[in-house]
Amino acid sequence: MIRIFATLRQRLLSENRFTHYLGYAAGEIVLVVIGILIALQINNWNDARKDRARELDYLHNIREDVRTNIAQMDTYLQTRNAEIAAAQRILTHFNGVPITDASAFNADSISIYNWKRFYLGDNTYQELIGSGNFALLSNPKIKDGLLDIEAMYRKLKGEEDHFRFDSETLLYKPAYVTTDLGPMMQDYSYTMSHGREGSANALRPENFAPLLRNLEAKNGFWMAILEFSTMNEQMTAMRDRSRELLAEIDAELKR
Repeated sequence: MIRIFATLRQRLLSENRFTHYLGYAAGEIVLVVIGILIALQINNWNDARKDRARELDYLHNIREDVRTNIAQMDTYLQTRNAEIAAAQRILTHFNGVPITDASAFNADSISIYNWKRFYLGDNTYQELIGSGNFALLSNPKIKDGLLDIEAMYRKLKGEEDHFRFDSETLLYKPAYVTTDLGPMMQDYSYTMSHGREGSANALRPENFAPLLRNLEAKNGFWMAILEFSTMNEQMTAMRDRSRELLAEIDAELKR
């Protein structure tokens, strides 16, 4: 093909058909430009196809992260609601209601002492940010959802840090100085192991009498109610936003 064009060009020049030669040259340039544009378009299409494949991989992974987080948040909300109810029952005894079931009081107390922090599963998000691939996500609603959830999570961690300080000051310290932890652990082990460990007769209601006279401890259970309620409000908002994000991801994956 190149030899044919070259032969034609030489013949036109030898016959002094300069005008025809210019037209031919222009046409040849146009063909070259068109070829380059087609090659660039094919290259761009291949790059876009590869980027879309990577984006879909990330979306599948994000989807699994979000689904797992929603399930964990449901569990945490149930647990913390139970802890709020436990703190409310405990406060009735600070206000004069006698303890008739020392094991139940003990279980309520330990459920609050053993509160746990929530950790968001965001490995895929962190990988996107760390690798500079966040721009691969083409749907702005998905980007906004991820950023919103991360911001909500930081706010929740701040509230957890606040309660960590309060619990160390108002819950753990009074328990350490007013209560013999040995019988508490023996009783709790017996309850949790269904009688295989610990002792059924380790506790008496009077074991908790010094604790019930401690104002710091009482304030600690009040703070547990307040701050667990705040955490639950924040987590409910984060869970609802996660559900919205999950719906956006599902729609994007079906596109």
